[in-house]
Amino acid sequence: MLSPGTIDTPALDQFGPEVKETLRSQIPRGVMGRPEEIATAALFLASSDSSFVNGIELFVDGGTAQI
Repeated sequence: MLSPGTIDTPALDQFGPEVKETLRSQIPRGVMGRPEEIATAALFLASSDSSFVNGIELFVDGGTAQI
């Protein structure tokens, strides 16, 4: 299972820079994720490179799940 964190997409633009900054400040890495980072993780899970990966939840969230 892939569990993405806050991703900077055009959908967030409607909330303004203050909301985006609040969201960003809650991420240990200090930046919101990019859609490409989620796509890369999904491609890994869908590829044979993950053939020995079983029963995990892969957090792609900049460390948010760790705090």
